[in-house]
This record gives sequence, structure tokens and C-alpha cells, in this order.
Amino acid sequence: MSLFKRRRFPVEIILLCVRWYCKYGLSYRGLAEMMQERGVSVDPSTIFRWVQRYAPELEKRLRQYQGSRSGSWRVDETYVRVGGRWKYLFRAVDKHGQLIDFMLSDRRNTRAAYRFLRKALKMMSDYPPCSITTDRLASYPKAIRRLRSEGLLSKDVEHRTSKYLNNVIEADHGALKRVIRPTRGFQRMKTASATLRGFGVMRMIRRGRCMLPVPGVTGEIRLVNQLFGLAA
Repeated sequence: MSLFKRRRFPVEIILLCVRWYCKYGLSYRGLAEMMQERGVSVDPSTIFRWVQRYAPELEKRLRQYQGSRSGSWRVDETYVRVGGRWKYLFRAVDKHGQLIDFMLSDRRNTRAAYRFLRKALKMMSDYPPCSITTDRLASYPKAIRRLRSEGLLSKDVEHRTSKYLNNVIEADHGALKRVIRPTRGFQRMKTASATLRGFGVMRMIRRGRCMLPVPGVTGEIRLVNQLFGLAA
């Protein structure tokens, strides 16, 4: 349990706060008040630090429980506010809505599209795509050609531009933003990325995209606890 060394709160409380914050779309202050009602006095800034430290770790540990992905990828971008400015959030899901990867970027150009697709391909090296569906952004064909020329993407992978086929990721953007809204934006790219990892992984659990020990919330709690070495 060295991951929680020198924390003055029990591990169960820390994981509960991280799980609730990433799952329900709460503000840090609102969550701190909820915990106070349960007899736990914790500062909102402390919960923030917990989310920054343990949400990415939760995402990392949970990946092995997410199973395989479809080879049919849907790629799109949306906006999130970071430091008072709008930034681009590149995201990819498979045709079933299973998260592939995401990346925050200052720009929405060929270089950013290339970096994101290269990152996603590395993340999903065991489940390479058979098709990639994007919008009509001109950056994607250029990025895909570069990846093919470098041997990072098979020439057999079909690139499609279809608004209809991308409905699944556009709907997913909307659901994610409903969780993001109470945060009133992020302050830095690093903290935004860590928090978004937590949001993404809890949405996958909630939507039944992970293998739970038992169905429902009980299975969710057991899985998260087991990932961090707590008794079932």
C-alpha cells in the first residue's frame, strides 16, 4: 500500500471520494460537504489532490478488465475549457462506445491529429484498427498518410468520413460534458488530463464495459478496491 503512504485518511475514504467525483459530476466543494454529512471532514483541495494522484492510476489498473476493443474506430474532437481558454479534446471510441484513448491539444491541426492517432495506436497495439471513421477535418487524411508511410498504421486500414457513423462518439461527447460541467473548467492541461482519465474510466464501469466481480454498484466497489489491494 505504498501508493497511499503518509495519507492521514483511510484508503477506503480516498477511493470513495475519487470514485464519486469521477462518476457523478460533482464539484470538489459539494463532495466535501457530502463527506462532512457522513462524519468525514476533508478539504476540497485534498480531494482534488486525491483525484490527481489516483484517477490516472485507477485508469491504468482497470485497462486489463476492459476486455478487447472492436477494430472499428470512431475519432472526433470536442472542446473543453482549460485555464479560461477553449482547448481541443481528441477522443476515439470503438463502434460499441468503448473508450480507445483521448488527448488534449492547444491546436486542431495535422500535427495534433497525427500525435493523437499515434498515441491511440500505441495504446491499442494489441487491438489495431481495421477502420478509422473521422469527420471531414482535412488534418486526418494527412495524419493517416504519414502514419502509413512510417509503418505505424497498416495500409489495409480503411479511412472513412461519415457523420452518421460518428454519431456514437458525438453522443459520448455530450455524456462526458455533463460530468465535466460542474467542474467549471480546468486550470491546467496536466490536471485536466488526469481528471478526464478518471471521468472516462468511471463512465466505462458505469456503462458495463468492464468485467465486474458481481453486477451493479457492489461489483464496482469491489473491483476498485481489489485494484488497489483492499479486501473484497
